[in-house]
This record gives sequence, structure tokens and C-alpha cells, in this order.
Amino acid sequence: MPVEGAQPFCLREHFADGAASRDVDRLLIEEAPVAIEINGVGYAVMMATPTELEDYALGFCLSEQLIASPDEFVSADAFAVDAGGWMLRVQLAASGAGPLLERARLRLSEGSCGLCGIESLEQVMRPLAPVTSRLEVEPAAMFRAAEALSDGQVLGRATRAAHAAALCAADGTILLVREDVGRHNALDKLLGAAARAGLSVAGHFIVLTARCSFELVQKAVIAQVPLLVTISAASTLAIDQARAHGLRLVSLARRDSLLEA
Repeated sequence: MPVEGAQPFCLREHFADGAASRDVDRLLIEEAPVAIEINGVGYAVMMATPTELEDYALGFCLSEQLIASPDEFVSADAFAVDAGGWMLRVQLAASGAGPLLERARLRLSEGSCGLCGIESLEQVMRPLAPVTSRLEVEPAAMFRAAEALSDGQVLGRATRAAHAAALCAADGTILLVREDVGRHNALDKLLGAAARAGLSVAGHFIVLTARCSFELVQKAVIAQVPLLVTISAASTLAIDQARAHGLRLVSLARRDSLLEA
């Protein structure tokens, strides 16, 4: 059965016990360059799974703080290009033009590491508004959501290579799931999907399959997510930033235990 975001490949399988090698057909996750053009300005090229790109566009613009609300998002048009990637043309309301041009200017000064230059570093570590939303979530609900997440990972089950982000109610019920080859992209897709569905992330919590890095905490803080739960471990900077901005952060969520920062 076809799976959106995956393609069949013939691979050669070898065995440690000396058994004869064989050809096997496997579904592999799609990864492609996605050029993001916003209001006619080339903004970024991201490596992503080219599915649910309208969700991605909206979530990306919210995470980048190019817009303050989904009302400022006008449209997104995604199409494949001959070079082997995708073009994602986004139109924002005029109010987003100022932040867009300033961020695009800063990106031009960034080096290959992505963080070169004092001005760029200041932007990365810029202070953010603290999380003011609060949601009472018991550990049992976190365990329930983490356990149920696999049911919504269609691409993950097919390829074993997709990250997933899930929006959950306080009791652990999963409402939305988005997947991508990149954990940041999966979160942006989820934030965009929630906004398009009219679901406030401030009244829900998010579960991620990924390790918890600084960038994921930053996106959650910007979105005013009250609780972020990750299946893998958190970095030192992720915990520091979560504590500094009032984000409740849980990592290494397993069937029998979890760690709260």
C-alpha cells in the first residue's frame, strides 16, 4: 500500500551469520530540499519530507516569529521543481514584511555553521516571552500519550526513519500527529496543523519522538506550549532554556519512567 512521504527502493541485505545476501524492497522516507520563498524573498532552504507543506509553511512562519498569529498568514503554494526539490511560496500579510526583511538580512551574514557572527548569535539566543499558559497534566497522561503515539506514526512504521510530533489533550488523548524526516520540521508541521484546525497549543501538550534540543524548546516557548514531552534525552541548553522561560519539560519518556527537568 502506498504511503505518502515514502518511496520503494531495492536494497541489498547482508547477514552477520554468513547467510546468502538477497535483494529486498524497502520503503524509504523522502528527503528533499524545500526552498521557502516568503513574499517574494528567498528565505531558507530546508531538508524536509515534502508532505503537508501548507501546515509546515504556517508553523515555520510562526516559529520564526515572522507572524504573530495565523491571521497574518495568507497562502502557501508548494510544487516540485526540475532541480529535484520543492518550492514553497508563502504569502504573508503586509504586517509580516518588516520581520521578514530583517531576518532575511541576518541570514545573508550567516556562515556555513549557521551561527557565525555576533549579530547572528544574539539572534539565536534572543530573549523570548516566558510561557504563561498552564495545563495540569499527570504523569499517567504523559505515559498514555507516549504509548499511543506509535498508532499515529504511519510514515514512521513504514520507514523506521520519521520523527513525529503529537498534540495531546490534558488526559493524554492524541488529537493531531505530523511526521517528517527532521524533528524540527515535524514540530513546525504540527504547530501549523493545530493553527489551521483552530486548536490552541496553550491548552494542550506536545509529545516528540526526538531528543530535546535547544531549538525544539525555543519553538515550544514561542508557541506558548505549557508542556513538552520528548521520548529521548534533553540537552543541557534545552533544560536551561526551558527553566528560564517557564516551559515544563519532560524527557526520556518510557513506558515505566520519565524525567522532569
